[in-house]
Amino acid sequence: MRYKKRKYFLAGRINLIQRSKIRELFEKAKKMENVISLGIGEPDFDTPQVIKEAAKQALDEGYTHYTPNAGIPEFREAIAEYYKTHYKVDVSPEDIIVTAGAYEATYLAFQTLLEQDDDVIIPDPAFVCYVEDAKISEAGIIRIPLREEREFQLDPDELVEAITKRTRMLVINYPNNPTGAVLKKKTVKAIADIAEDYNLYILSDEPYEHFLYEGAKHYPMIKYAPHNTILANSFSKTFAMTGWRLGFTIAPTQVIRDMIKLHAYVIGNVTSFIQIAGITALRDKRSWEAVEAMRQTYAERRRLVLKYLNKMPHITPFRPKGAFYIWAKIDPELEMSSEDFAEWLLDNARVVVIPGTAFGKAGEGWIRISYATKKSQLKEAMERMHEALSKL
Repeated sequence: MRYKKRKYFLAGRINLIQRSKIRELFEKAKKMENVISLGIGEPDFDTPQVIKEAAKQALDEGYTHYTPNAGIPEFREAIAEYYKTHYKVDVSPEDIIVTAGAYEATYLAFQTLLEQDDDVIIPDPAFVCYVEDAKISEAGIIRIPLREEREFQLDPDELVEAITKRTRMLVINYPNNPTGAVLKKKTVKAIADIAEDYNLYILSDEPYEHFLYEGAKHYPMIKYAPHNTILANSFSKTFAMTGWRLGFTIAPTQVIRDMIKLHAYVIGNVTSFIQIAGITALRDKRSWEAVEAMRQTYAERRRLVLKYLNKMPHITPFRPKGAFYIWAKIDPELEMSSEDFAEWLLDNARVVVIPGTAFGKAGEGWIRISYATKKSQLKEAMERMHEALSKL
């Protein structure tokens, strides 16, 4: 028997994953000259020097070998100390796993907790990886819209209505990407109560926790639903360590134990000297001074961009209280989709923004603007946008 020759074979599941619209726009922009990007969700700051020095010292001290799969014990202890100091939450180091950023943390949660015939509730709009992770885990996806009139907070009543016998997990991400919204304490408590009543896991993705404005506060979900929460967090945004790929997950003991089994086969362990640098990031006051300086700079940029947008035709910004994004509404009279509007701005203003539909259907009519860009670049981008939109 002869088989038909093929160049290569691909698993069907890979076709479930959609290519990010964010990347497509970036690739178009790369082929153009004199473009200012307000699209990427990455701090433009360098990693604090004290953290870099800690990594160099760790290399010199021989931290070039494997670590325990879950992470270096002292690093996990430092993470537990951090939650005790900042939020008065008791966490056992044994319930922590060090991951390659929050990306891996969310992937492990989906793969460990969900399977075919399970449902996961994901807000709309939401960060792009959640839906793709759900597809790979073969779970059903239920989207709940985040509404402007509720300041893009999850509505507990709508959450209850969406729950079925198949619902196993809820994903939340606050401070929110893409809207910049922050959850109020009463909403956090309501979601925690619902999770306990309906026996749901909450995957709470919290990498923007330190970038808050106008007196807003962050309430970690693990404080209110400790037995139901899988908390994913990252050093990428807080300490401007995106390229280091350092994050962690906190979860109930049995969940962590099973996540570690999968993690061991995915990457084995996070780079040893990077974990040592993570200890310094959490324990050295100089790293936290750098974080506060970054927050203050973001706050200045936020005020600047809002000032421009509030005077700009055909666009209305939502006033965010967290993260480093502004979620802005497109004038419906333009009769332009989010994607068309983003492409129009690229072509006519040489400015990259992200169409709201990159984050879900409910993002139609909106764009995401990142202000993780130098002030001079932001001013130039805002002026370009204003000039272009004034001609519509």
